[in-house]
Amino acid sequence: MTLTELKYIVAVAREKHFGRAADACYVSQPTLSVAIKKLEEELDVKLFERSAGEVTVTPLGEEIVRQAQSVLEQAAAIKEIAKRGKDPLAGPVTLGVIYTIGPYLLPELVRHSIAHNPQMLLMLQENFTVKLLEMLRTGEIDCAILAEPFPDTGLAIAPLYDEPFMAAVPSTHPLAARESVTAADLKSETMLLLGAGHCFRDHVLEVCPEFARFSSNAEGIRKSFEGSSLETIKHMVAAGMGVTLVPRLSVPRDALQKGVRRRKSDESHIRYLPVEEADGSAPPTRRVVLAWRRSFTRYEAIAALRNAVYACELPGVTRLS
Repeated sequence: MTLTELKYIVAVAREKHFGRAADACYVSQPTLSVAIKKLEEELDVKLFERSAGEVTVTPLGEEIVRQAQSVLEQAAAIKEIAKRGKDPLAGPVTLGVIYTIGPYLLPELVRHSIAHNPQMLLMLQENFTVKLLEMLRTGEIDCAILAEPFPDTGLAIAPLYDEPFMAAVPSTHPLAARESVTAADLKSETMLLLGAGHCFRDHVLEVCPEFARFSSNAEGIRKSFEGSSLETIKHMVAAGMGVTLVPRLSVPRDALQKGVRRRKSDESHIRYLPVEEADGSAPPTRRVVLAWRRSFTRYEAIAALRNAVYACELPGVTRLS
């Protein structure tokens, strides 16, 4: 068996399709199919069940694919060890980021990374938490910036910062005259939520669990709307459709500066307020972490990435070490 054959079976297991797997490996489908058939004959086992338009991995195939992934990672580690001897940071790092962090952290993070580690090219991938965890497991990305909690997958995790939530309300809303709001204040409002799949949606529902029921008469809730991104949600708030919670880094720099005339845009029609509980308990926050496979051997790259995050301004968050 060869590393190339192992790469092919991992690709088929990931794509669930021979054609897409061949494209991902930059070979023709017949070349990939012949190589996998040869490996199945050598091992005397069936790795995949083939049917019209669908490929599934056999139970024994699942074990072999997992081992193949491990072998490929170890083979890649040999090259990385050789590279580290010359320059520990040389070569690209593939970083995944969830949608509710990427637009607000990446611009400054990329600038700091380029300034301090130009030889470590960042390859970026935005996606949902569940997808990024799968991509970590299969080796499609090297590391990911995620918000806890997420399923324990045996990853190595380094905390980056705790980020508070803020309420976003239309500037004409009665709550806009307040200095802060509580979760109880939001119960009677029309809550705007991200669509299913976004972990930040779950974070909002932890703060305001009443909205999980989408009931038209539950504790004064009229109705809830969904948006595809935080920026879409903000436009809806500016239009007076309701209120929402947003992570602190998504709040524009000038939005919290008193006496500053804001640019005429949708953002100028939004008031951002801290969420403070009447009993003095801690405001709602999310913990943002850097996660990577324990088999990923470029420790210096992980450290450099963490340092680049810490070098970012990160207004209003609590840095963690």
